[in-house]
Amino acid sequence: MSDVAKINSLVENYALLKAEIAKVIVGQHDAVDHVLLSVLCGGHSLLIGVPGLAKTLLVNTVAKALGLNFKRIQFTPDLMPSDILGSEILDENRHFKFIKGPIFANIILADEINRTPPKTQAALLEAMQEKSVTVAGHSFDLELPFFVLATQNPIEQEGTYPLPEAQLDRFMFSIYLDYPTFEEEVFVAKNTTNDEDIKVNPVFSHKDIIDYQHLIRRIPIADNVVEYAVKLATRTRPGHENAPEIIKNYIDWGAGPRASQNLVLGAKAYAAIHGKYSPDIADVQAVAHGILHHRIVKNYKAEAEGIDETQIINSLL
Repeated sequence: MSDVAKINSLVENYALLKAEIAKVIVGQHDAVDHVLLSVLCGGHSLLIGVPGLAKTLLVNTVAKALGLNFKRIQFTPDLMPSDILGSEILDENRHFKFIKGPIFANIILADEINRTPPKTQAALLEAMQEKSVTVAGHSFDLELPFFVLATQNPIEQEGTYPLPEAQLDRFMFSIYLDYPTFEEEVFVAKNTTNDEDIKVNPVFSHKDIIDYQHLIRRIPIADNVVEYAVKLATRTRPGHENAPEIIKNYIDWGAGPRASQNLVLGAKAYAAIHGKYSPDIADVQAVAHGILHHRIVKNYKAEAEGIDETQIINSLL
């Protein structure tokens, strides 16, 4: 099958996938799209929203619709790295045996990731970047496809440990979930308080997802689109010669080279799910907010004047 035919099949299967997810998740279309885009790109996502917006349910439903093995890790202040990665024990023959932790699954829900200390947060770093873990000097490969979907509550900051920039940079997208509309909330209240059991059918297989990930990377992209993506990332850096005044005034640190890579990859995936065989500048702009939002660090002046990341990225676009 040619790549053009594969992109056409992806568009059809993507519509089926969204329909299965919509059986359970009402609204939140942008959030669902960004989670699925990160899956198609082989990236990870950080979901940020107040309690009760179905962050956990969204991840669980996506895992079922993709036909993937799913594990949920509740991050707490006393969670240890071995609780995530696994540990060695002595078996009955006095030999060390490795017991795998919950990280050995296709989709990991890192629930309230900012509630655990940096030592345990860092246990995810190698897994997210290298798709492997090292325990007691031995390296263990994770089964592919592998994704970390982490959640964070933006309102309760007491007793939390903000993710360091190096770890935030490992997430391809930061996804902000907002309250549903009045009509959506009526629908949710009506349909989640009955006795009906909704079954989500898998649309993809493990092999389909890996094939689509390779397909996304093979999609051709024009040099001017790549240059636009890189220019967009470099303009977020206050020390860069092309940085606009809003960046110099309100930003301490800008996005690194990983942002440029993700903008290109995200644009390819966004174009593919919309039936386009090559991305353009509009596709880069469509994924820019989710990719840049968590990669720019505001200064005190921005905080004092109430300037947020969305306004800054809008000015760049």
